[in-house]
Amino acid sequence: MQINCIAVDDEPAALNLIINYINQTPFLSLMARFNNAIDALKYVHENQDLQLIFLDIRMADLSGVELARIIEQSDRRKNLRVIFTTAYDHYALDGFRVDAIDYLLKPFNFVDFSRAATKAYEYFVMLNGAQQPIAAVPAAPQFLYLKVEHQLHKVDIDNILYIEGLKDYVKLYLKNEEKPVLTLMSLKKLEEKLPTELFLRLHRSFIVSKAAIKSATKTSVQIGAETIYVSDQFKDNFSQFLKQWVL
Repeated sequence: MQINCIAVDDEPAALNLIINYINQTPFLSLMARFNNAIDALKYVHENQDLQLIFLDIRMADLSGVELARIIEQSDRRKNLRVIFTTAYDHYALDGFRVDAIDYLLKPFNFVDFSRAATKAYEYFVMLNGAQQPIAAVPAAPQFLYLKVEHQLHKVDIDNILYIEGLKDYVKLYLKNEEKPVLTLMSLKKLEEKLPTELFLRLHRSFIVSKAAIKSATKTSVQIGAETIYVSDQFKDNFSQFLKQWVL
């Protein structure tokens, strides 16, 4: 089963990212893309076979929530659904008030996108009364898109050595890079987006790449010239890691 969808976002980099993810998802069929809600609204009314909208919330002239409310009130199709995308988590409640299928908080990766898209797939399977297996989704790309100085910055996961949390910011230290990448995000939020098989939390302020660990003691690891100590809170997890590591 194919789901006909459009993407709406006034940030070119964010829109291109969503388009890329849609094109990697076998059961999604992209019909159009828009950088404003007004043009998207006209398209919605003219295309009765549209089923799903990936919709940014904070846009000029007409917000994504306002667009969704207009569609909800004026469009008779019961099968048209929305997945919201936004960099502002305080819009979540507004998103679910208009019966959105899901809510993606930027920056999100392909794993997050796939979860939301799969929810949409399951909804349309249930709506059609069909028992269809979910189409295979490709393995998640090994990179993140992080907001750095008002732009989305691509970071290859394999290049991450370790990550340092600084209150509302995180620093990502990368291979062959003199300066770390600084992005506005909590360490906890970033940890949720990292594959657990590749990264290890050692401290309330540090996450390390398992592959980057050059040496280790019972209380610390060495990554390049940096020594990172294990806090009491994470000692048990670190001990389990050492047991798997030591031959």
